[in-house]
Amino acid sequence: MALIECPSCQKRISSKAKECSHCRAKTDGDNESVRIISHIQKSNKLMTHSFVFLTLFIAGVVIWFWGGETATGLQSQIAVGCFVFGFVGYTITRARIVLHKRKSV
Repeated sequence: MALIECPSCQKRISSKAKECSHCRAKTDGDNESVRIISHIQKSNKLMTHSFVFLTLFIAGVVIWFWGGETATGLQSQIAVGCFVFGFVGYTITRARIVLHKRKSV
């Protein structure tokens, strides 16, 4: 009995298991197509996260300059929070996308 990766969730399972105990995916049959579909779904999920963080970054910039003047008080705190959270999230997500694309399907 050896440990193999589940074609769907990539967690380690027994080679004799009929289905994954984590995601309930069948381990017999066409595992290659399941692996490719799982890879595409992960790519789409990461791209959605990237888009959300980029939107948050842009929202921070818009809030900062709303009304033609730089923000003050609570508006500036919200703008800086959106700006920083969006920038950091976008940067981390892009790094995850690069690492995910390096992984073979």
